[in-house]
Parts: sequence; C-alpha cells; structure tokens
Amino acid sequence: MRPRWQIDDEVRVIRNVRDDGTFPGADMGDLLVRRGSIGVIRDVGTFLQDQIIYSVHFYDENRMVGCREEELIPIDEEWVPSRFEFREKVRSIASLKVGDEILVPAGAPGEIIKVVRDHPSGPAYHVHFDSLPGRILLIPEPMLETRTPLPN
Repeated sequence: MRPRWQIDDEVRVIRNVRDDGTFPGADMGDLLVRRGSIGVIRDVGTFLQDQIIYSVHFYDENRMVGCREEELIPIDEEWVPSRFEFREKVRSIASLKVGDEILVPAGAPGEIIKVVRDHPSGPAYHVHFDSLPGRILLIPEPMLETRTPLPN
C-alpha cells in the first residue's frame, strides 16, 4: 500500500465531506468541506491498516479533514462542477419518455445514484425514480431540480 499523495501536494476533494462523528465541535452529518474545495496534504496515515487517510488542510474552510484516496484528485486535473451529488433527492422537471411511453412523469421524485461528470453534454446522473422501481436512468443535469421536502 503506497500513498498516491505526499505532504505538501495540492489536491481537490471530489465529494462533500461530512462529519462521521469524529470531528470536534461538529455534529454527525454536518458538512465539513464542499466538493470541489482545494487543500494541501499535511499528513499521511492509515486506518485499520488497509486504508490510507490523508490529513488535508482546506484553505477556504481553514479546516484540517481526513480524506480517503478516492475522494481526492490532483489540483491540475480537470474538475467539472455539478449541481447534485450521490444520494441527493431530486425530481424530474418534465416527463421522461422513450418513444411514446412515459417512463417518469413530470415532478417524479428520485435519488442520485451516480454523478457522471465526463458525459459529453455536461454533467449527467444515474437516477433511481420512485415511480420506476428497479430501473436506473441516465438523466442530463438540466432535466432535474432539487426535491423540496413535503410539509409535515
């Protein structure tokens, strides 16, 4: 197990980092660092002897956060920002159909399963819609909006 990053390497985090219950002064689930943030490696360690963990100082947040290797990319690698991320709740802004068959009605709720940043037409998402159980659709970003929680 060899670390990809070294101390003083600049990196970008590719997913939101939330408190897992170990960050002092934060509540479990609190957003610590937003995806796309830039930081510098300050320490390299391991967790359970099989995962490399990097202590990264994020400039804008002025925070030191532990990140796994798969959460980081080099600072010079192309970064495509996206509106949504894994597990976010969304809904379709229009009916989604194949031919004349409507697969997903307008406004149908769904959940992001995967972010596809390198899609030729811009960010797209694998989405599971509640109205289409067992199927995942690839949906372009402009066809989705944030799902507003239902009032209590």
